[in-house]
Amino acid sequence: MTTTSRETTAPQPLAGARKTHLDALATTLLLACCLFWGFQQALSKATLAEVAPLYQALWRFALGSGALLLWCRWRGIPLAAPGTAPRGSWRYGLLAGALFGGEFICLFLGLQYTSAARVTMFLYCSPFWVAVVLPLLVPSERLRRVQWLGLGGALVGVALALADRSGTAAMPGAWRGDLLGLLAGLLWALTTVVLRATPLGQVRAETQLLYQMGVACLLLAPGSLLMGERWHLDFSAFAWTSLWVQGLIGGFVSYLIWVWLLGRYPATRMSSFVFLTPVFTLVVGSLWPGEPVTATLVGALVLVALGIWLVNRR
Repeated sequence: MTTTSRETTAPQPLAGARKTHLDALATTLLLACCLFWGFQQALSKATLAEVAPLYQALWRFALGSGALLLWCRWRGIPLAAPGTAPRGSWRYGLLAGALFGGEFICLFLGLQYTSAARVTMFLYCSPFWVAVVLPLLVPSERLRRVQWLGLGGALVGVALALADRSGTAAMPGAWRGDLLGLLAGLLWALTTVVLRATPLGQVRAETQLLYQMGVACLLLAPGSLLMGERWHLDFSAFAWTSLWVQGLIGGFVSYLIWVWLLGRYPATRMSSFVFLTPVFTLVVGSLWPGEPVTATLVGALVLVALGIWLVNRR
């Protein structure tokens, strides 16, 4: 499989020399993605009043897929040219897409039962799943004790931040949202493992992302109809803006950056950064309704930052 991928003449954005640590470029891109994802969670929650959850997710990935196809056409990027991918990688592409679609089905359904901060907290337990599963398949991804300590510290920081708002997060049936968020995090971790430890990791980032968003759309459309969600277009200006932002920036730009980074940097170290997203979600939630940022939240941010530093220090 490796020989096949090296003999291709097309550009190989994921087959280049991998780095053993996160450099300034990776750190900057990860921070930008996590900041946007924190905002996007609050935005998605606010949009549920007008756009049903699975229908909203379908819009995100349909718009994202369309933008990705236009990008590839403009750049002349071949998505399925013969001989440009390891044999059988399409099977792993479908698997990654099914896991990706399942993740967002759980995520958007979970947002109906609990706050964006709580469901995001459980979703972003994903780094622990990655740290447990991926080293079994890719020994170079194994973490040292101090890095495990960093992961634990980051998780404590997120939990501390959520505890500061536990009163506002309490909702009837919130445990359903928590459970769905936890399952979404597991599915995200398994998607990362498929992208990192199978022949799918040798294909272009654009192709990987198209598999994920395309299959997600195929799952979300019938899922939305089975849930009895209303399909309509009479959205407010806010809802339309939300859908376009989620689709173009969330579904296209941020996920393409994430998949691109996975092909070049250690996934276990990258995953530690996502602990920032729940905290960013809390910050956005504090600013959007005008709630104050407390000392506990500041302390949580310090713990998360320290945890990320421990995981990524050489």
